[in-house]
Amino acid sequence: MLFGINIYRPVGLFMNQDKQDQRKEQILKAALFVIVEKGYERSRMDDIVQSSKLSKGAIYWYYKSKKEVYLSLVDHWVKNYNSGFIENLEKNYTASAQLKGLFDYFLKQFDKDPAIFKILVEFWSLSGRDSDFNDKLQKVYSEFLKYIVTIIEKGVNSGEFKKVDPQITALSILINIEGINWFTLFNKSGVEAHEYIHTISEFILAGVKNNRKT
Repeated sequence: MLFGINIYRPVGLFMNQDKQDQRKEQILKAALFVIVEKGYERSRMDDIVQSSKLSKGAIYWYYKSKKEVYLSLVDHWVKNYNSGFIENLEKNYTASAQLKGLFDYFLKQFDKDPAIFKILVEFWSLSGRDSDFNDKLQKVYSEFLKYIVTIIEKGVNSGEFKKVDPQITALSILINIEGINWFTLFNKSGVEAHEYIHTISEFILAGVKNNRKT
């Protein structure tokens, strides 16, 4: 209070960027916990506030609505996944190794936090009735598809892979990878996620590899 006047200082105004990024991370982790527990429709901003242990003002400084929080969560995942994809390309030189590394990366992410894959199913459902989520997920999957296409084209051009259609092959691989979501919802068949990923990766690699001697 100054001269009898309340001076409002926005909670994030005087924070450095690292501190603000940490605060956003804290909010997004809380949002992740809430949506796992309640689903999107039943979750509220107050739930995120309570889970984050931050004040309501702190939450609303960064995000104006529940929807904004969860759209930001998608962006956060994309940033993390892109770094993983780039690392895969850099450390694996052959197309086969890059493709195998892609499957291994998703399995590692599943082991680390299977809840993320469960929430993706929730967001898929939302995309059918919310244009913002639809646009966001369309962009995410288009970029991911391009990444797989790049690997397939590399293999075809080098002669390592058969002369398959890169777009169709990449789409087939993407659909198979997304099958890991099934294990977050049901997983009552006795098949483990590791076994699933290993089997489909071997199956796909066997199908695209060019085994003819030149």
